[in-house]
Order: sequence, then structure tokens, then C-alpha cells
Amino acid sequence: MKDVLFFDSMLTPKIITFVYWLMLAAAVISGVSAMFTAYGGGFFTGAGILIAGVIGARIWCELLIVLFKIHENLKKIADKQDSPNEL
Repeated sequence: MKDVLFFDSMLTPKIITFVYWLMLAAAVISGVSAMFTAYGGGFFTGAGILIAGVIGARIWCELLIVLFKIHENLKKIADKQDSPNEL
């Protein structure tokens, strides 16, 4: 708990997975509802929403994860430079 309260560890990467599943569910629900409702635009519009939503959610979440991985690697490099060389 101390790590989270004092920003020693990142909380957001743990939340991104949950957000991805919510976005995936929203894309599937909106795509399927657009396919089979009269005001949704038709089958092909719904299929486009479904495919674009799933791919877009994945890309967005992967980009966020990449940012946090870059942060972790930069932190490792900084920690390595701060430690004295042991020969």
C-alpha cells in the first residue's frame, strides 16, 4: 500500500487491462446492436464498428502499456547509474 500512496509503483498499468476488457465489451455490444437494429446503419456498418472498435481498443491500450514499459526501463537505467560500480 505504501508503494501506491507514495508513487513508488505505478497503479495505472494494472488498471489498463480492466479498461481494455470494458472497451472490448463496449465495442462488441455497439457493433452487434448496430448490426441488428433499424436505426443502427445496417449489417456492414455494425461489422465495421465491431472490427474497428476491437482493433482500436487494443492499439490504444498497447500504446499506454508501451509508455509504462519505457518508464520502467528508464528507471532501471537510472538505478543502474546511481549504484556504485563493484569491481
